[in-house]
Parts: sequence; structure tokens; C-alpha cells
Amino acid sequence: MSQQKIALAQINPLLGDLPGNAKLILKSAAEAFAQGAQLVLTPELSIAGYPPEDLLLRPAFIEAAQKQLELLTEELKQFTDLTVIVGHPKKTAAGLQNYASVLRNGKVIAGYAKQELPNHEVFDEVRYFVPGKQACVFECMGTQFGLILCEDAWHVGPAKQAQAAGAQILLTLNASPYHLQKELLRIEVLRKHLLESHMPLVYVNAVGGQDELVFDGGSFALNSKGELAMSMPQFETGLGLVNLTQSGDLEMGSKTLPLTVEAQAYQALVLGVRDYVHKNGFPGVIIGLSGGVDSALVLAIAVDALGADKVRAVMMASRYTADISWIDASELAKNLGVQYDEIPISEPVDALEKALAPQFKGMKLDATEENIQARVRGTLLMALSNKTGRLVLTTGNKSEMAVGYCTLYGDMAGGFAVIKDIAKTLVYRLCAYRNSISPVIPERILTRAPSAELRPDQTDQDSLPSYEVLDGIVERYMEQNQSIEQIIAAGFDVDSVEKVTRLIKLNEYKRRQAPPGVRVTTRAFGRDWRYPITSQFRA
Repeated sequence: MSQQKIALAQINPLLGDLPGNAKLILKSAAEAFAQGAQLVLTPELSIAGYPPEDLLLRPAFIEAAQKQLELLTEELKQFTDLTVIVGHPKKTAAGLQNYASVLRNGKVIAGYAKQELPNHEVFDEVRYFVPGKQACVFECMGTQFGLILCEDAWHVGPAKQAQAAGAQILLTLNASPYHLQKELLRIEVLRKHLLESHMPLVYVNAVGGQDELVFDGGSFALNSKGELAMSMPQFETGLGLVNLTQSGDLEMGSKTLPLTVEAQAYQALVLGVRDYVHKNGFPGVIIGLSGGVDSALVLAIAVDALGADKVRAVMMASRYTADISWIDASELAKNLGVQYDEIPISEPVDALEKALAPQFKGMKLDATEENIQARVRGTLLMALSNKTGRLVLTTGNKSEMAVGYCTLYGDMAGGFAVIKDIAKTLVYRLCAYRNSISPVIPERILTRAPSAELRPDQTDQDSLPSYEVLDGIVERYMEQNQSIEQIIAAGFDVDSVEKVTRLIKLNEYKRRQAPPGVRVTTRAFGRDWRYPITSQFRA
């Protein structure tokens, strides 16, 4: 074997922007070539972006991707003898395949079709692709490289097949969506598989937000002993380099320090917001600020993602809004440097209640009147959005979404639900993390009892168990698929478990109407939660 330098292009493709993605690949190739690399890896479906979903059912999209591959292959000729691997959909005799092409000197010298098509969690590749069956091994400067794609790396078969075909080093292209601490899981699984083959492994991952998904990068390489030879930062684009020695192993290189759970989650949310806003062309965002912890966290994330000049906060006080909520909201907005406006809602609420008075005659006050307040706020925010073109960010958390502690067309009104997958207990931890960077969230917001402030002296715990209990039940029932009996056996109060699981079931119709939001757990209320609205199953 000869000594080589392998480049990992950790890029942020924009789904469907075929020319733009090709430019990202070309730019990475130029940088890698200038630094003396012989081989460049790009992520799975790097030309198209991931996941293309039903764009893959459009012949024009497949044809455009193929045409872009041909143009890119020609442009890469300028980097003599540089080998570049790119991902793209490809129509073959077998059908449409999730494919990777190996490009060198203006030619496609090899190709590989993904064999293990994921059909779980957020994935449904079986809907679009047919699996490949053949290994791909190609030569670069005397070394035999085996090529696999994403899910293939989570199974032993494709790597063994590549090794049997002569591979000495395994390359894997990935668009692996993030959830908390997934970077550790990837390394653990691949290290276990590597110890069976003793092949060094180079893993490149995409980075960026795509609707509900966030791709965290964190590309890495493992030597033949399973040791981490190099690693790249999470949630950042960049070019990583790893050296292959003449003995056929990987040199120890630079490694990124691991992030805490809170830092990971916060950075994932920032990246998800930034890319959703920028990739969809919104000029900025609007947030309804309440003086509570949820809207405080969303405001901080939005400012860190977009800059203070792109963020507008609106306080919409009612007759039940406490003075401290006004004070804390104003202080938070000042700390973060955003435009801050106050729009009282008492008059429009009174007008609606007056209009409905004949219909409600003789009926007791209940959640109906509370929801009128929330819906007035939603109407005001959407009006500002229509007038300015800015996107409304909603502020509901996962705990509230689980049990329906939110109002349709009220606090659920908006275009992107930033903390939709963040449990209330994690909300507090993320606020503390953000304040450890700079103390922008007033301490009182973090210490006062949470309240929707829709009636006198209201607190969340008037209607719900403590958030520690609620979040524990939601995690077990929704994320871990435990039964009601299993949760009770784990020590949770019977009444609380029955109440929370019943509310989860009853409020599916609300969640179907919620905006998309960033996924950070192993299971979010989104594309990996597909429960029927109409169902009588209890457990």
C-alpha cells in the first residue's frame, strides 16, 4: 500500500438544489486537492440531499440528478487523479437505487447500490428504492477500498461482502439523522463490526437541518484496532483529513471533544431553526413571548440561529398576565437585543366574549374562555407574519404536545415548532446551559412555577402531574413503547399513568395539526410517530 490522504467532506446539502449541491462537492474537492488528498468522500445522496421522499417518484427529479452527476464528473477532471465519491439516486435495470458513484479523471470508475434499506423510525427507503446485491471494491494508489452506504454499516453482511471481494479499508457514506448521543451509538456499533473484519473504517456524515430532521455530522475514522483515529465536530460543516499509512492502517489525527447532552440538544435546535428559516427563504421569525421558560428558550435559540436582527418578540398580555411576566419578558428581549413589542389582548378578547355571550348564556366559564385568549394571540402573530413574511415559531414543548396542554389555532399556530421534541424537564436544563454561555434568561423565569396565565392563580400542575413524573411516563410510553402495566410496575402512580396515557391517546388529533419541529430524541411526535387518531386500544 502507498501512503494516502483521505478527505471527509462534511457538507450541508440543500435538498433538491442539484447544482448548488454539486458546487459544494466541487468546492470540497478543490480544498482536498490543494491539501494533497487522493480520495474525497461526500455524504449519502450528496447530489440530491436526504431524504428526497416523494421527489424520488418524479422521473424529472431522477433525470436531473443523473444529468448533474454527469456535469460534476466532467468538472472534477481538473483535479488530476483525485478520486471523489458522491451519492445520488440512480435508475438501473433493477429499478431505482440509492447509489454512490466513484469518480476519477472524468469517468465513473465504480459504483455501489445500497443493500440494507431502512424502513424504521424516520426512514421509509423501501417505498422508493430496490436494494443492491453486489459489493463495490475499487483501487486507489494501490489500496483496495470497499464502499457501503449508511444503513449498510449497521449490519455485518455488506462489510464482510466487501472484504471477501478484496477490500482492505471500508468507506461509508452517510446521511444519519441525529438523536441525543447518537454519535456514541454509531461508534459503538461500527467498532463492534470492525473487530470482526479488522478493516480500518472511514465514516462521513451529512450536516444540516431538513424539515424535522437534523444531521449532526460528527464524521470519524476508526483504525484496524477499533480506536478512534480522527473525529470531526458535530453540527458544523468542514473538511476532515485522515492519513493512510503504508502499513494499511490509519494514523492518529485530530479529534473533537465530545459535547454534553445539553450542548448537543441546543446546537441541534439552533441548526434546525437556522436551516429551516434560511433554506425556505424566510426573512426572519416572530415569537410570542410570555415571560415563561418555553418562549424564553425558543427566543434564545432563534437569536443564536439567526441573529438578533432577524428575530421579533411580541408580548400579548391579558388581564391574567402577572406583572413579573411583563418585566421578565422585557428584560429577556433586552438581553438578547431583539425587537420587542407589546400588544394587549384584553379588548379583542372582550369583543369575542361579548359576541359569544348569547350563545354561552347560562353556561359556566371553562377552558373555552381560556382558549379564546390563546387564539387571539395566535391570530395576532399570524397577522404579523402575513404582513412581514416572517415565520412564527411556536413555543410548545414535548410534554405539552403529548397530553394536549396546548390550544389548536392558539399557541399551536405557527410554522415551526422549535421545542416540539424537548420535554419540559429538558427545557429547564437547556435554559441553564444557555445561561452558562451568557446569562440572558432572567433567573426568575427559571424558578417560578410554570403557568399558562389564562385564569387567576393558574399553574400547570393544576391540570398535570409534576413534570418529572409526566416526562418519565411520556418517555417510557411514547419513546420506549412500554405498556401501562410496565410503567406502573416501574414505580409510577397508577392514576398518573392512566391519566397521562389517556391524554396522549386523546390528543392525537391535535398533534396531526401541529407544525413540524426539530427531532432530537429517539422518537418524536412527527414522522416516526404514526398513531391512528381513531383507536380504542388502551395499553
